[in-house]
Amino acid sequence: MAHDSSFGVLSAIFLYFTGTMVNSYGLLTLQREPVPLKSIEVELEVRDHVATVVSTLNYENKEDKPLEAVFVFPLPGDAAVCHFSAQIGQTQIVAEVKEKQKAREEYDDALSSGQQAFLLEESDESPDIFSLSVGSLPPGESASIRLEYVTELAVQADDGLRFCLPAVLNPRYQPQGSKGAGVQVTSVPASLVPYSLSFSARISSPRPISKVESNCSLDPLQYLNTDQTQATVKLAAGHKFDRDVELLIYYKDAHQPTAVVEAGQASAEPGSLMGDPVVMVSLYPEFPQSVMSSMVSCGEFVFLLDRSGSMSNTRIRSAKDTLLLLLKSLPMGCYFNIYSFGSRYEHIFPKSVEYSQQTMEEALKKVEQMEADLGGTEILQPLKHIYSQPCIQNQPRQLFVFTDGEVGNTKEVIDLVKKNSGSHRCFSFGIGEGASSALINGMAKEGGGHAQFITGTDRMQPKVMQSLRFALQPAVVDISVTWDLPKEVSVTVLSPPITALFQGQRSLIYAQLTGQSSEAAEGWVTLKYSLAGHPSENQLHFSLRPAEDTGLTVHRLGARTLIRSLEMEERDRRGQQDGGVKEKVVQLSVQSGVSSSFTAFIAVNKDNNEVIQGPLVRRNIPTPGTFSIFMTSGQPTRKRRELRTVPVSGSPVMCEEMETDGLMMMMMEEENQSIKSAVPEQPPRDPLLQLVSLQEASGCWLLDPALAAALGKTNEEVEKSKPEKASSEVWATILALIWLHGFKMDAKDEWELLAAKAASWLSAQNAPSVTECVEAGNRLLGCSVQKTALEVFIKLTTSLRLLHRSRFTPYFIHINLCIVQLYLMCLILCCMCPKSAL
Repeated sequence: MAHDSSFGVLSAIFLYFTGTMVNSYGLLTLQREPVPLKSIEVELEVRDHVATVVSTLNYENKEDKPLEAVFVFPLPGDAAVCHFSAQIGQTQIVAEVKEKQKAREEYDDALSSGQQAFLLEESDESPDIFSLSVGSLPPGESASIRLEYVTELAVQADDGLRFCLPAVLNPRYQPQGSKGAGVQVTSVPASLVPYSLSFSARISSPRPISKVESNCSLDPLQYLNTDQTQATVKLAAGHKFDRDVELLIYYKDAHQPTAVVEAGQASAEPGSLMGDPVVMVSLYPEFPQSVMSSMVSCGEFVFLLDRSGSMSNTRIRSAKDTLLLLLKSLPMGCYFNIYSFGSRYEHIFPKSVEYSQQTMEEALKKVEQMEADLGGTEILQPLKHIYSQPCIQNQPRQLFVFTDGEVGNTKEVIDLVKKNSGSHRCFSFGIGEGASSALINGMAKEGGGHAQFITGTDRMQPKVMQSLRFALQPAVVDISVTWDLPKEVSVTVLSPPITALFQGQRSLIYAQLTGQSSEAAEGWVTLKYSLAGHPSENQLHFSLRPAEDTGLTVHRLGARTLIRSLEMEERDRRGQQDGGVKEKVVQLSVQSGVSSSFTAFIAVNKDNNEVIQGPLVRRNIPTPGTFSIFMTSGQPTRKRRELRTVPVSGSPVMCEEMETDGLMMMMMEEENQSIKSAVPEQPPRDPLLQLVSLQEASGCWLLDPALAAALGKTNEEVEKSKPEKASSEVWATILALIWLHGFKMDAKDEWELLAAKAASWLSAQNAPSVTECVEAGNRLLGCSVQKTALEVFIKLTTSLRLLHRSRFTPYFIHINLCIVQLYLMCLILCCMCPKSAL
């Protein structure tokens, strides 16, 4: 956590209160209120790339009055919540899905009449925030709440599958003038969360499980069979709630195209979504190598950086380092601009400018001065401004968004990206714990791009550079999916049309299959598309025989997909005749048992004949947060109250006034002083970034003292070693490439593109002294690169450059990635470890 050291005063006062009152009240919040939530138990079951999550929340009322406990917590933005129940003693109450307003009224009516009731609802502003209300919990009584959801696991750059259990919920900034009331959050520092978490996972796959990694401490992986296709793992005791729980699961021979057919529910009506079989198709497009071997250098690259208060310290430093790599890796001939935002937004250039040495240097100077000092997180206005700028002819717009995702108007932002999806591709990056998965994934999905999350000790740079490689790929157009099924079977596609494809990235399609077929029946699904003018297709053959033991997971994911599409359609039609879209969502949600923005889960204990007497005392369960502390007044009332927040280190104030006592004010004043005094000193610059910062926009390096220092040598040593016939720039560039391969192979993903640009520059020089430079560079840097490797590469690249010059205009120069990769492989094979570390 960025501010762990700043919570010393809070911890001391918290311990004082808990120490004096723990015997009578147990766990307490910062407001000295007892916390009825005692523990959370999470069981995860992963089947290939689909996860089922069961969370059990254990409540106990140790007060002498009946309670209403309200817990606002995060879930994955694409989760399909499909079960909600309560266990009170020996009585189990299973909740029903009902229209949201009706569910709220039923909940309020039950509490008014002294009955126990439970309400689970999705936030109106963001689909990754849920509110759980436990009503009329009598003194001395316990209740266990069971919540179940299913979700797909995202594919990572290294082919791992990512599962994230959101444990951190940061305050969501609500822009001024917005219609919503904001997401109501009660948040405390992660170190003070007054309940425990246990987490276990069971993983199964048709392919062997290679390994499981996590950002949290895990007990050792336990295999359940000899072929290692089943395994279990547990979260080690003592989780501190300072981070989301993230698992990365790796399979051998992963990511093969698959199709899973799931039988319909026997009790459901045939012809309905839940009554018919549903198929889930996973496609991993493999683009023709002849097309993938070229990378266009045209494009307008727009970078949008979050500079709100919550991006301070390591987050903003990492973002600035990433912008350095991005700017150095851009191809000559493209256009670019950089925007930053908080409560207001700024831009480096009034409009996108052509990439050159001058514009690159000007941008880097201003990036270096950037700090997380722009207040709140109002992302909507800079997006509107960017989209209002006219697109540049023959320069496809690529938008890169970096944010910690703490916004309250998530749906409004996603709708804006979708509205402008025809004019750009959007690549989004969620930074830090608690970043909104709904915002980050939603922007990338609707913008035809790719989403990445950077948490814990993750380096931002390799993930961002992977997205830049995606952005430099030719856009895939004319995407279509066709089905070849037995004539007695018809198909209804539940997923929205595929709008973006990337090499090796999964595309999921859900479809309802209506009609009878034999168990031996088979089908085909064909994905067709055009890439750089080349028509291509991928085909998958599958059996229509339903899989065993899948329950209704595929149906629920298919229903969730259709519900989200209909919700988006309803927002698009807002202000017009909606055509009954909301009614369709409610009907589908009730039929499938999957929550939506228009429905909620409601459970009422009608078996309890005893009326609960006395006014209810409301207790807001605190959620771990990383930067701000949120409070609600502790008055005994059931009225839904406005959010209260205390500003910490530039965090936004989300209400007009705050009531607190002198002690709390003293706590916050001392905490702010602690934060100011705890700002860490700037760490020394990474040697890789030091070398990268010296590269010219054209791709070459200049021979000067700064380069010598970055290489760990004196300027005299570098100058003296230069071959007589070599130009200074050629010598400097070859030295830089040898150093990268000799000392920074572990960061190859970060510098691969800028090294390719440097090699392309070398090929254009037709330098006669490459052999001497390589030999001299080996001696100087203590590496061993065979001289033929670079010579062969330069000759091949020179021939290719001349070929492309005859075929394309200057704005469409292509770099042959096959040859670049061959060059890199040659250097990798020929480089040995340096004789001494720099």
